[in-house]
Amino acid sequence: MSTLSSAPTLDEVAQTAGVSRSTASRAINGGLRVSPEAQAAVDAAVLQLGYTPNRAARSLVTRRTDSIALVVPEPDERILTDPFLSGTLRGVSAALAPTDLQLVLLIARPDEHAGRIVRYLRSGHVDGAIITSHHREDDLEGAVLASPLPAVFVGRPFTAMDDLVYVDVDNVEGGRIATRRLLDGGYRRIATIAGPQDMTAAVDRLAGWRAALGSAGLPDDAIAYGDFAAAGGAAAMEELLDRHPDIDAVFAASDLMAEGALRVLRARGRSVPGDVAVVGFDNLGVAATTSPALTTVQNPVVEMVKAATGMLLDLIAGRPVKESARVFSPELIRGASD
Repeated sequence: MSTLSSAPTLDEVAQTAGVSRSTASRAINGGLRVSPEAQAAVDAAVLQLGYTPNRAARSLVTRRTDSIALVVPEPDERILTDPFLSGTLRGVSAALAPTDLQLVLLIARPDEHAGRIVRYLRSGHVDGAIITSHHREDDLEGAVLASPLPAVFVGRPFTAMDDLVYVDVDNVEGGRIATRRLLDGGYRRIATIAGPQDMTAAVDRLAGWRAALGSAGLPDDAIAYGDFAAAGGAAAMEELLDRHPDIDAVFAASDLMAEGALRVLRARGRSVPGDVAVVGFDNLGVAATTSPALTTVQNPVVEMVKAATGMLLDLIAGRPVKESARVFSPELIRGASD
């Protein structure tokens, strides 16, 4: 078994390949100004000797860290409990599996402004960033615009500029689909539990709900706001039942909020869907575990994040992305709650 002291050196690679040390270094670190013949000889020597480049030394040559950041400006407990965020982490990990890139997870401390994250991104510790679950006040959009660091958002940014690259699901259409499903079921007093309005997903899903009710000539006054979590959904459901006891259906802007709403409806003696129908949004595991199983709107998070990672790798490599925005289509997933 090799030890650190017997590990092959760059000089040995150069000697085996029959090239100078500087040529071997350039070949290993990107192939700049290296002939095809020399590159092939160095590649063969690396394979023969089992040489592993020194990451720190390599970064001095390439100005690359071989690391990307996943930025989640949320408290760390949300990573463990929110299926959207855990799905995001799975998607990035899957997309990076065929590469040698390291993933750096940046999360916000409770009640912390995103300034610490912004400073880290600007300091050259990573080659690029994927940003998700961002809020209006985070100023991450401004930080990206002011920095040469390549970045891709998962979720539509508030700033409508071609310089910001993002992937998303069509949340407006998703809100419409969910509400149309309830309208088609004969429900006419349809409320919504909307997400936090400092996030574009919540803004867009609320807009879709309003648009569907407006097209049907129905009122859109039965609104309560949650935080995309189950406890927030439960509190919003209590508020809706107190203010609008006549509601016969609810569109919840996330499955976690819908789960909280189901608990409140059960505690208040309202059957689902007999008294009140419920439709959620996400389909990331929660919908299949509720009683009854939720009808929901598919949010293809893993696929979106894989696409975002591919776009980021193109940006880091200096390749143009085909489009600055890639938007996935939502799909209704039938359950038993409507």
